[in-house]
Amino acid sequence: MAKIQMKTPLVEMDGDEMTRIIWQEIKDILINPFVDLKTEYYDLGLVCRNETNDQVTIDSANATKKYGVAVKCATITPNAARMPEYNLKEMWKSPNGTIRAMLDGTVFRTPILVKGITPYIPTWTKPITIARHAYGDVYKNVEMKVPEGATAELVVTDKDGNVSKEKIYNFECDGIIQGLHNKSESIGSFARACFNFALDTKQDVWFATKDTISKKYDHTFKDIFQEIYDAEYKEKFEAAGIEYFYTLIDDAVARVIRSNGGYIWACKNYDGDVMSDMVATAYGSLAMMTSVLVSPDGIYEY
Repeated sequence: MAKIQMKTPLVEMDGDEMTRIIWQEIKDILINPFVDLKTEYYDLGLVCRNETNDQVTIDSANATKKYGVAVKCATITPNAARMPEYNLKEMWKSPNGTIRAMLDGTVFRTPILVKGITPYIPTWTKPITIARHAYGDVYKNVEMKVPEGATAELVVTDKDGNVSKEKIYNFECDGIIQGLHNKSESIGSFARACFNFALDTKQDVWFATKDTISKKYDHTFKDIFQEIYDAEYKEKFEAAGIEYFYTLIDDAVARVIRSNGGYIWACKNYDGDVMSDMVATAYGSLAMMTSVLVSPDGIYEY
C-alpha cells in the first residue's frame, strides 16, 4: 500500500520522560507505516533546553510560525527539586508558556467522552470546552523577595519619559511581590478566537473574571470582550442561536457544576490552567482531554 504523501512538514516537539517513549511508539505503529512523515524536529526535553539555554523552545515556536502546524509532547517545567536532578543552570520557564506567548494563541481543551468513563458530575452530559488565554499573567511574571522596611511601588514610564507611580505596600516584615502584565491586542485576539470557535461549533461562550476586585486588570478583559462582541459578533451569534454570557469567576464555577455542559468556558491564563485539569478529572480522566493551541492567523499546535 502506498503511503500518504506530505507536501509540507510539520514541527515535531519532543518531550520529557515517558512522553518520548509513547510518541515514538505512536509514530512507529500508527503513523510511519501509512504516512511518508516529514517533520522538522526539536528536542524540548529538559536536558536539551538546559544545554541550549532554552533557545530550542524559541526555535521551535518560530518553526511553527513558518510551517503552520506543530505536534508537541508533554514537557517538564522545573521546580527547585529538579535543579540538582537535572543539573540545571536555572529554573527554566514553561515551554508551553513561551510558545503560547510567541504564537499569541488560545488553548482549547475539550474532554473526550467514551463509554466506560463516567463523569463524576452526573449532569455533565455534553463536553465543556475550556478556552484558555495563552499570554501573560503569572506565566510571564516578574517576582522579587522584599526585605523588612522596604516600600514596593508600581512604576510606569511612558514613551515621553513621564513617570506614573502607585504604592503597592510598605513592608513591616519580609515579604514577596509579583508583577503581572497583559496586552490589549492579545486579549482581543483571545476574544475573537473564542467567538469564532463558538460560531464554528455552535456553542455558547461563557467568560468570567474578578472585575469587582481587579477594577483595571480584570475589568479590561471584561470590557474588551464586550466591545468586540457588540461590534463584531452580536448579530452573528443571534443568527446562529447562541449567546455570549459574562459573570464573575466564582459565580461561573457554581454555574458550571450545575450545568449540563455543551459550551465554551473562556478563562484567563491561570484560571484556564487550573480549571482545565479540574474539568478533565471531573469528566472521568485527566488523560482524556484534547489540547489545541490556535493563533489568530490560523497556526495550530497539537
